[in-house]
Amino acid sequence: MTTQDILDKLPYTKPFLFVDELLHIDENGSTGTYTYSKDLDFYKGHFKDAPVTPGVILTETMAQIGLVCLGIYLYGQQNTEMKAHVMLTSTAMDFMKPVFPGEKVTVTAEKVYFRFKKLNCNVVMKNEAGEIVSKGNISGMVTAKMQD
Repeated sequence: MTTQDILDKLPYTKPFLFVDELLHIDENGSTGTYTYSKDLDFYKGHFKDAPVTPGVILTETMAQIGLVCLGIYLYGQQNTEMKAHVMLTSTAMDFMKPVFPGEKVTVTAEKVYFRFKKLNCNVVMKNEAGEIVSKGNISGMVTAKMQD
């Protein structure tokens, strides 16, 4: 399965797609990027006259790159006839630096375990300067659906 195959299987579209590029993926983890466009709607109200990316959006970006992409890849290695759906079950995130409109981030996920349909990963988000802006642990359930 190629990185493009995985991106094509993501269940999101703009404006809720937070993966621009999937740089690497294997059985141990994934790395991808996303640039927060300055015209994203949530910047209009978070915060007035000094917009910053909400933590929930940073978490969603880490989940899409570090959990969903990896879950699709891992499930696809085991089940070629089925389509994977990955649902977030828990997060524990620390936020160290703000992410501003127009910034590009890189998310790296390292699989902790994948068993009994549960995927657990440690995730790190860095800005273009290589500084950690957020890190934590994220989990989800990987379920199956017949291919369309």
